[in-house]
Amino acid sequence: MLNKTNNKAAYLSLAVTSTVWGTTWVCSRYAVEYIPGLQVSYLRQFFGGSLLLIFFFLKGEKLPTWQQFKWLFVVSIFMFVLNNGLATWSVKYISSGLASLIAALCPIFIVLLEMIFFKKSNTTLLTFIGLLVGIAGVIFVFYENAFQKQPPGYIFGVTICLVAVLAWSLGSLLITRNKFKMNSYYAMGWQMFLASFMIFLMAKATNNNIPLSSIPLNVWEAISYLVIVGSIIAFIAFIYSIKHLPPAVASLYAYINPIVAMLVGAEVLHEAITFNLVIGSIITLAGVYLVNYSLRKG
Repeated sequence: MLNKTNNKAAYLSLAVTSTVWGTTWVCSRYAVEYIPGLQVSYLRQFFGGSLLLIFFFLKGEKLPTWQQFKWLFVVSIFMFVLNNGLATWSVKYISSGLASLIAALCPIFIVLLEMIFFKKSNTTLLTFIGLLVGIAGVIFVFYENAFQKQPPGYIFGVTICLVAVLAWSLGSLLITRNKFKMNSYYAMGWQMFLASFMIFLMAKATNNNIPLSSIPLNVWEAISYLVIVGSIIAFIAFIYSIKHLPPAVASLYAYINPIVAMLVGAEVLHEAITFNLVIGSIITLAGVYLVNYSLRKG
């Protein structure tokens, strides 16, 4: 049982994760107004990964074995290159609120992938109802946009954001099946560091890169927030919360992130909060909750 001190720290960690990860969508959206999204992503991963690796090297952590390194490389492609790289690119074309709502579909994607590729059969009728409700919520949001003229790249932004969530889901399944025992923070540092170079190559290949000297100070400030607060502090808080809180409580961040992103996006970036977005978000998050609830009870 948790003592009161640990209990308070765990709930504080959950609050940090829930709030900060919601604001990182807005911060990324702000940064991509000035420089390409892939560049924001590779700078974030490079500095975040470097700081974590330096910390662990100073503590005497050994280099990964060749087998561990290969596993880290593969996971980094899904968790950071395809996920963070594409998700950050997507907010150039869609609102931070919509992107965070799409990201909230991750549990639904995981269930579908387990059913298709791993033949997992612990799903129930409630699971399928949750899947349908969650997907219906996103469709409800898109229904409003389908009859309005959208800015250039809207469909592209939605598509790569969906691919990003799919990649995160695949990466999460890989991690759960990991046979190489590593410190999770140390492993994350390597994944971020490796991903930064791959995203850099993507940025160069797609002409989504500008000289570092051309990056304005306000963007460096945004990237600093993404690195220190979004990639390090929030992730440490996330790990702490899932270790010290019941899964049902620790997973609450997934429902709070989109709400924070929408409210902060409306206040800071003047992103519109429409009726369809609000109702669609409620439906989507209800579907995600039903999926999570059914799996816990299964």
